[in-house]
Amino acid sequence: MSKVTLHASTSRAQGSAGSRRLRHAGSIPAVIYGEGVAPVPVAVNAKAFRSAVSGDQGLNSLITLDADGKSYTVMAREIQRHPVRGTVAHIDFQVVDPNQVVVAEVPLHIIGDAVEVRHADWEIDQQMFSIEVKTRPDLIPNFIEVDISDLTVGAAIRVSDLALPEGVEVTPDPGVTVVATHPGRAATVVAKPVVEADEVPAE
Repeated sequence: MSKVTLHASTSRAQGSAGSRRLRHAGSIPAVIYGEGVAPVPVAVNAKAFRSAVSGDQGLNSLITLDADGKSYTVMAREIQRHPVRGTVAHIDFQVVDPNQVVVAEVPLHIIGDAVEVRHADWEIDQQMFSIEVKTRPDLIPNFIEVDISDLTVGAAIRVSDLALPEGVEVTPDPGVTVVATHPGRAATVVAKPVVEADEVPAE
């Protein structure tokens, strides 16, 4: 895992008005927290933050946060966004130990072609698009592949079926469905009831 450096200012103004001024000036209010660390209010440059998490690991990137000369190894754990514009309004940076296990959310990528399912005019139903994992920060995968090549009609791929990198564990129940199959429109036959004509009564 590559580690990026992000500079932070510890002299930001507190309160809603101060936060609005920061955002207007191109900065994001944030806080550094962690076990044994008193919360530290900081501000980071919005463009620099976007660059720091723009790599393959996204928000799971390991960041060296330089807060006015004091260095913290952190991950961006909680991102608050503006409800309309979608811009980042606040960040919680968690101090982490690179040698200790952390919990992270990782995307699931479908690969392969479920030939049998497709030929039967059934459909693939992806029910999970990301999964929570436990591992060291340097072992967090960019994504986990879900190979549907051997998927058959009526079958499913569950959490227990996922091929995980070494040193990575998943937290959801092993029986949770990741990918399911169901009949497509062409495979659904609607049986129409046969209506028998009533006997015509004799006059």
